[in-house]
Amino acid sequence: MHDMTAGNLRSAFGGESMAHLRYKIWGFKAEADKFPNVARLFRAISRAEQAHGTGHFKAMGDVAGAFLVASGGGFGLGSTSENLAGAIAGETFEINEMYPTYLEVAKMQDEKAAIKSINFALAAERIHADMYTRAKDAVDSGKDVELGPVQICTVCGHTIEGDLPDKCPICGSKKELYETFA
Repeated sequence: MHDMTAGNLRSAFGGESMAHLRYKIWGFKAEADKFPNVARLFRAISRAEQAHGTGHFKAMGDVAGAFLVASGGGFGLGSTSENLAGAIAGETFEINEMYPTYLEVAKMQDEKAAIKSINFALAAERIHADMYTRAKDAVDSGKDVELGPVQICTVCGHTIEGDLPDKCPICGSKKELYETFA
């Protein structure tokens, strides 16, 4: 794998790993703030971020060793509204800046596994930003978000509220590979 694509995947892996844990922490805060559906949303999307990180890790293939990894990491434990704003900002950065740039580099270097992994994450992050925005609107009006079962594709991180699709619209995985957060 070309060094630049490998470096971008390591950075994306680091960022997704931090988002995975940060969303779990923010989920505990939402639970404490009496927003159980927001807490469930944070837990579900945390699982999707784990899928993204796993995809990036696997896409690196035989790249092995210890590396210093530069990743954008959001920090801070605020109110549930502030934490949702942080989640929206992080997802929006990935959608508008990070993943499009990493994707172009991977395409230029013809790194097919990286292209696939980045495209999977990018498609799911758009959904996450929308779901977090809806949750923030509810919290800012003093209510918990109305939320049905949240389904996460454990392969690519596709996220959907409601019934399971027969197959993932992003990666084509069977519905049995979804994890449900109800």
